[in-house]
Amino acid sequence: MTPQQDYGAQDIQILKGLEAVRKRPAMYIGDVGTRGLHHLVYEIVDNSIDEVLAGFATQINITLNEDGSATVVDDGRGIPTGIHPTEGVSAVQVVMTTLHAGGKFDKNVYKVSGGLHGVGASVVNALSEWCEVEVHQDGKIFFQRYERGEPIEDLKVIGKTKKTGTIVRWKPDPDIFKGSSMMRFDQLRERMMELSFLNPQVTITLADLRTKEDETFHASGGLRDFVKHTDRSKISLHKPVFIEGERDFTPVEICFEYNDGFQENLFSYVNNINTHEGGTHVAGFKAALTRTMNTYAQKNNLVKNDKITLTGDDFREGLTAIISVKVPEPQFEGQTKTKLGNSDVKSIVEGIMNEQLAQFLEENPPIGKRIIEKVFRAAEAREAARKARDIVRRKNALENSALPGKLADCSINDPEHCEIYLVEGDSAGGSAKQGRDRRFQAILPLKGKILNVQRARLHKMLENEEIRNIFTALGIGLGEQQDLTKMRYGKVILMADADVDGAHIRTLILTLFYNHMRDLIENGNVYIAQPPLYKVKKGKQEFYAYNDEERDEILKRFRSGLKKGEEEEVVILNPEAAMEAETAAAMNGEVPKENKGIVISRFKGLGEMNPEQLWSTTMNPETRTLLQVNIESAAAAADIFETLMGDEVEPRRAFIEKNATYVRNLDI
Repeated sequence: MTPQQDYGAQDIQILKGLEAVRKRPAMYIGDVGTRGLHHLVYEIVDNSIDEVLAGFATQINITLNEDGSATVVDDGRGIPTGIHPTEGVSAVQVVMTTLHAGGKFDKNVYKVSGGLHGVGASVVNALSEWCEVEVHQDGKIFFQRYERGEPIEDLKVIGKTKKTGTIVRWKPDPDIFKGSSMMRFDQLRERMMELSFLNPQVTITLADLRTKEDETFHASGGLRDFVKHTDRSKISLHKPVFIEGERDFTPVEICFEYNDGFQENLFSYVNNINTHEGGTHVAGFKAALTRTMNTYAQKNNLVKNDKITLTGDDFREGLTAIISVKVPEPQFEGQTKTKLGNSDVKSIVEGIMNEQLAQFLEENPPIGKRIIEKVFRAAEAREAARKARDIVRRKNALENSALPGKLADCSINDPEHCEIYLVEGDSAGGSAKQGRDRRFQAILPLKGKILNVQRARLHKMLENEEIRNIFTALGIGLGEQQDLTKMRYGKVILMADADVDGAHIRTLILTLFYNHMRDLIENGNVYIAQPPLYKVKKGKQEFYAYNDEERDEILKRFRSGLKKGEEEEVVILNPEAAMEAETAAAMNGEVPKENKGIVISRFKGLGEMNPEQLWSTTMNPETRTLLQVNIESAAAAADIFETLMGDEVEPRRAFIEKNATYVRNLDI
């Protein structure tokens, strides 16, 4: 449609009430997929948690109902039910239907809170097919129902009660959340567990009436339990160190311990909000840890080699730490609340950490000595990695202008418009090189499985040729010289077979990215290609299916033209057998018997596809399906990587036993 020539005041539209939320939902909840769907639950639960922080609630119950709706119940004070002095309707209706309305702006009502902008409940209401609010207050039960954000009745009293609290029920609007309107127990479970660790005074129950799953979360040990849970797959070097204090009305809680691993797991929270990009509170913790530990090591003559200087990275190898601060007026970067900007919080955290950590080390010299010994080994490994890196440079294998010989680069130089496929195997890599669009698609075949970096230090990584090729092709360097701003491609796409080996290779590469290029994941640069599982063919018609449901839908379409009582023969072949049958028949001038019916070809590997098939199904931007990799919860991500890729076997066995019933297309 061609835009009109005239453009005047009459063309300026004003979206009133909650229209803006329904028009642009992603602005408020991130997206309208699975992530945004579960964000609705978090918004309502965060309101209940704010009542916990204020000291008025101890119990939160979340239920996923059989009809796809959700219910959140708390025992707090309840949303105010009186008539709002300026709006002329109940305060409940104001909270549920007006953006930027709530009690979080007045610090006499909430000293600290996670919800700062007053949009949580109203956004949930706006994006729901229907929403019901029940408030227990002043001995009465108040009730109001909304449909797609609009109240269909005034707030009314429907009964008596001796309790206090708020009940919110809602069903996500299928017109908004197309294809993803069913909430998942396991995804909500991680956040509820996290909230219980951060708020030891609350008990949270999560129940799914559809699957009959339920779980209760209560962590009386608070952050100590959080650290123990995070490190349950590792061997701890000492008991968790807990530090707490308050300055300028800002409570600080820190808990950390060292384990026998090499990865740093540092999780930070402000008013229960996960600040995965860190901020001033994290900067204060890191500065205090490095300075206090260094002072202790020098004072007690624990560093025997004067040629090695201990750095901040050394002190964080094998460290698991949780930082939780409650800030009355936090300054976040946008509504997503991923990075804290309050400059005064750095000095508050640093001061409390310095004092209490120094005291702890003086009172526990065996633990202090054990930590410094581990840090010194990390420094030695870092020095070994530096020497290995120098050797690699001299061999022109890492940061030289020469790119890996196996890399088929693209012709465009603008990273924003370029993408690189990391492809499993030389065979699939050859097909991808032939089928790609050479202008913007680069191909790097990977031979075999790369090193499991969850169990290896940097200097061991440098010895792995495939890992060196990945870093070199991406152009960002490795280790201390890494610079993500030099990234040569806007998209990094992992393309592996749809089998167990392919899944293992994807996991190995994602482990590498998570531990050494996490910013690429957080910036949305990493994707997983989705090659089809089946080719369904009838005569000259052929379609590709990416799962069993799509395959069955194609079969249904093919059979729809049959007369009553007729039945089409279905033959299942692998691609090679199908191709051999077609070739043999063509040589004899015949149509193969198998092809007279419906032929289903099951792709076990990328190498079974010719370049044209690989392009049309997996690489063509107009027809392909890509899954973007993101980190919903840093703590959950660290936990799953350690479970799947760490040294301990028992947690991995427990994970497999728990999830075995969900496995499909298992290769045996």
